[in-house]
Amino acid sequence: MSKAGERLGLSQPAISSQVKRLQNQIGGALFVRTAYGTTTTELGKVAVQQARRILEANDQLLRLGGNNEGPQPLRLGISTLLADDFMKRQTAETLADIIIHADRSPAIIRGLIDGYIDIAFVYSNPLVDVEDEVTIANKAEERSVWVRARDFVLRPGAPIPILAWPGDDWMIRTLTKHNIAYKIVFRSPNHQLRLEAAQTGFGLTVVPERMIPSFLVPAKDYYLPDLPAYKRLLVVRPGVEGSRVTALVQRLSSQFFNAARAARQVVGA
Repeated sequence: MSKAGERLGLSQPAISSQVKRLQNQIGGALFVRTAYGTTTTELGKVAVQQARRILEANDQLLRLGGNNEGPQPLRLGISTLLADDFMKRQTAETLADIIIHADRSPAIIRGLIDGYIDIAFVYSNPLVDVEDEVTIANKAEERSVWVRARDFVLRPGAPIPILAWPGDDWMIRTLTKHNIAYKIVFRSPNHQLRLEAAQTGFGLTVVPERMIPSFLVPAKDYYLPDLPAYKRLLVVRPGVEGSRVTALVQRLSSQFFNAARAARQVVGA
């Protein structure tokens, strides 16, 4: 509810009140609490599908009515891990008629599936396959590595202190799989804050190998297991098409996928 409020610019009580009204009108619970958080009920899933159709029909009606506001901006979702690199390559002209939503990759992918994001530039969870639910325009794999401060030292026998993010699967599942003791000492969806926490020597975290900041070093200690590779994805919502979509997909592919692929081919030769 809080996340929805932040996205819509409303208070959490206002969101809760609206959900209650919807549940009373529909005649059943839309959400249920679990050990892993709040999720939709089966009725809630149906309600989401129908609401999406209502919104799409509304957009089509406005276009048929000759809406003078022009074409709707493309809604581009970007992983917070990729946002800094993305913005450095853009100008005011390339960002014209685009609305950018930066968040964790799972939230961006869910937004694309739910219909409020058109194109997504994200990292896929290596342990959860979502490719059957979305349309992949381009993809590439890159290594993920442990990073730490230069003077970080782990006491013998102590659990590994990790700097995690909500829904973290790279570190936690990898350490659990190898029966390695750990403790979460810092958790935040803010990538930069995790890096700054690592810089203080507070613990270890994980980044794509090509994105290691200068103030951290790769952690190659014997007790650290290998991590699964990141899968970088460029994803388009099914049903979204047009020249603007094609142009944006081609530009992002050129900036973040084709150049890297060509470099690997040269190295391999």
